[in-house]
Amino acid sequence: MQRMTALARAELTLLGRNKGTVFAALFVPLVLPFSVRSAAQEMDLAEAGLTTGTLVLPAAIGFSLLFAVYSALVGVFVVRREELVLKRLRTGELRDVEILSGSAMPAVLSGLVQSLLLAVGCAVLLDLSAPSAPHLAVLGLLLGLVMCAALAAVTASFTRTGESAQVTPLPFMFVSMFGSALFVPLELLPDRLASVCELLPLTPVITLVRGGWTGDLSAYDALGAVATAVAWTVLAVFAVRRWFRWEPRH
Repeated sequence: MQRMTALARAELTLLGRNKGTVFAALFVPLVLPFSVRSAAQEMDLAEAGLTTGTLVLPAAIGFSLLFAVYSALVGVFVVRREELVLKRLRTGELRDVEILSGSAMPAVLSGLVQSLLLAVGCAVLLDLSAPSAPHLAVLGLLLGLVMCAALAAVTASFTRTGESAQVTPLPFMFVSMFGSALFVPLELLPDRLASVCELLPLTPVITLVRGGWTGDLSAYDALGAVATAVAWTVLAVFAVRRWFRWEPRH
């Protein structure tokens, strides 16, 4: 833990020097929820049993996971690999899992803090009551943090340069934003399309967070969401162990 903390402290210093990453990670997730709120005014949310608050709040947390954790970490892993930082770290006492975890810790913690602040802000501004099942919301957030960090390492495995790290996360981010109920609830989509979208990585996280506030998520649906999130996390960890590159790609 001491070694990981020291690595995380150094990574936090380096992360703070990258103004573009800091802006995308800290400010973009604060702006996008306003777009969701505008889009919600054009939807019949009552038909889906939702309100503007229960749509915007999980979406805000989803944006934080995508920008502050997933996208930021793809750049971190790729740049540190290209600068031979990861290779040098492997020659010391740190194990592979400690290197990746320590490097990811600042982004994960910033995503956690940002998600909590967004949840409080949305609850106050949108007049939401306290969550009916807070354990589901907490579980969904924690699963989302771990899964997005693991998926970032997978994406970094197939990213060649720091410049391309700005592009390779986009497919997953766009699919998640429009398919994982960040903008449009699954209840308003056609049944077949909704069934497919339920299997996307970020969908179970949004489902658990929203269910934590509304309290209408059944035990069966909650277990299904947890199983889907865990399955994606395990698959991502397996992919990292198999394909993650510790040296520059040539």
